[in-house]
Amino acid sequence: MAVENPPGIEKMINYPSFDTVEEKRFYLKRMLAGAFRIFGKFGFSEGVAGHITCRDPEFPHCFWVNPFGMSFRQIKMSDLILVNEEGTVVSGKHKNLNGAAFAIHAAIHKVRPDVIAAAHSHSLYGKTFSTFGKKLDPITQDSCIFYEDHGLFDDYSGVVLESSEGDRIGEALADKKAVILQNHGLLTVGHSIEECIFWFVTMERTCQSQILAESTGNEIIKIDHETALRTRNNEVGFPLAGYFSFQPMWQDIVKEQPDFMDIAAPEGTLIL
Repeated sequence: MAVENPPGIEKMINYPSFDTVEEKRFYLKRMLAGAFRIFGKFGFSEGVAGHITCRDPEFPHCFWVNPFGMSFRQIKMSDLILVNEEGTVVSGKHKNLNGAAFAIHAAIHKVRPDVIAAAHSHSLYGKTFSTFGKKLDPITQDSCIFYEDHGLFDDYSGVVLESSEGDRIGEALADKKAVILQNHGLLTVGHSIEECIFWFVTMERTCQSQILAESTGNEIIKIDHETALRTRNNEVGFPLAGYFSFQPMWQDIVKEQPDFMDIAAPEGTLIL
């Protein structure tokens, strides 16, 4: 069962609202370009591997994604491309699409209409942990974010290029916020770009934490089932928690690398 926002939380934290679809698209593209810069800053890149997608607010069967072969550290709003459900680039100055990005993300966006964004990269600790062929344990407060809310895709067969394999990854993800791709890496999703990116960053660090803990050879004390569930559902693992936890990352990247925001906002848009 998907984790939902606890009752009353909307009185404290709210998603932004928009008057027009153009304003919302501008906002999403701004967030997506910033998300790539955050991935670049944290070193979540390995050659041309990795992708983040965002569903278009007007054409829900299309999603925005990074052009194939472009450094995360260089991506700007104007570089993003819009891809339809057939894998055709329908908007953007670039035409090079990552086949693996389409195979994975098209399947996820199709089976999860609640998902706005999905992220995958070959981050160091995520791909290392994926070789264990197991899920994360509830050993820290942060790991409770993923307690009984991430899947395991244990059928690695090479680079994902076939839509059928994307479908199987979607099945492993099910209604959860993340899936570990065995011998491959991590994939997270969110009801917002902000949530999706925070889940990925903290899942990578959670993998690092468990690897370090297990490497000591000492007994690891796990958080009990009821406490882990309560922590996930009411404190750290619901959608608006991910959205809000992302904000410091956003503040830093806007201050450090403002050049990614190279498209003018629609007239009258409130810049958040």
